[in-house]
Amino acid sequence: MGAPGVADDTDLSRLQLSLNRLCSPSIAVNRIIRAPEDWHARFNARSRTYVYAVLHAPVHDPWLTGTSLHHPGELDIAAMNEACGHLVGAHDFSSFGRVAGGLSPERNLWELRWAQSGHLLRLRARASSFIGQMVRSLVGTLISVGEGRRSPDDMPAILASRDRSAAGPVSPAHALCLVSVEYDAGWSRPFDPFR
Repeated sequence: MGAPGVADDTDLSRLQLSLNRLCSPSIAVNRIIRAPEDWHARFNARSRTYVYAVLHAPVHDPWLTGTSLHHPGELDIAAMNEACGHLVGAHDFSSFGRVAGGLSPERNLWELRWAQSGHLLRLRARASSFIGQMVRSLVGTLISVGEGRRSPDDMPAILASRDRSAAGPVSPAHALCLVSVEYDAGWSRPFDPFR
């Protein structure tokens, strides 16, 4: 985030400590650096990375209820990842979300893949930017592939339709987490939640 008007003599280490005390435990400030006055946290971003968590287990986990979608049924992870391969790249993602104010629905999706650790599935989505509800719509569609209700090969036709009703449902928001925003070299490093 950007905070314009911070005095040049501000002790950034002390500011980081104060922010972490104020925001803990829900938010952590890992680093603070100075930016030019015309810098903007949203418009200067080069990419964003989201992770969506799905608990793939017969019984829900009370500890994960607030941060993951519980899915007790069978899921074909290989088919879901195959479908992801059709979605990576520069496309018009109108079928997977809402575009505000006449903006272009074209986005460059650089990474989309599922990884499993025990009963927890995580979808990592990294793009230049996302349209409204895009990641959650991708999740809903990919889960329908995993359930066998759609084929991975349906993805090109869904993209080409540019019709929101062609894709799967919008998954609940509580399991979606913004994990990284990347800027020009020197400003940030990619975050890998799978390490």
